[in-house]
Amino acid sequence: MFTHITVGANDVEASRKFYDAALGALGIEPGAGPDPKGRYWWRTARGAFAVGKPIDGDPACHANGGTIGFAAADGDAVDAFHAAGIAAGGTAIEDPPGVRDGAFGKLHLAYLRDPSGNKICALHRLG
Repeated sequence: MFTHITVGANDVEASRKFYDAALGALGIEPGAGPDPKGRYWWRTARGAFAVGKPIDGDPACHANGGTIGFAAADGDAVDAFHAAGIAAGGTAIEDPPGVRDGAFGKLHLAYLRDPSGNKICALHRLG
């Protein structure tokens, strides 16, 4: 459904380090860049994710109620994402990482806010 997702950052270097660590824990290569607009890009066969200063020059802000979910291979990867993200300047939010039963079945989830306040999670669907 998605080709790419881009989030704004006021401190692009802090966000690059955060996403290199958190996404690296999910097996994603470090971000490439910066591109001519100062953005860093993490690419997989399924899509791309980017971080950069807003092109309009206004300060970056997070979407209240918005979440970006990254697929994880297993529960260990979810936990590693959470630990790496916190170590790289992220903030733990919501419940601790773990399995939750919900409308979409059993999911192993971990939620963080990146250095600019964007809400992200790692998700692994259980059997």
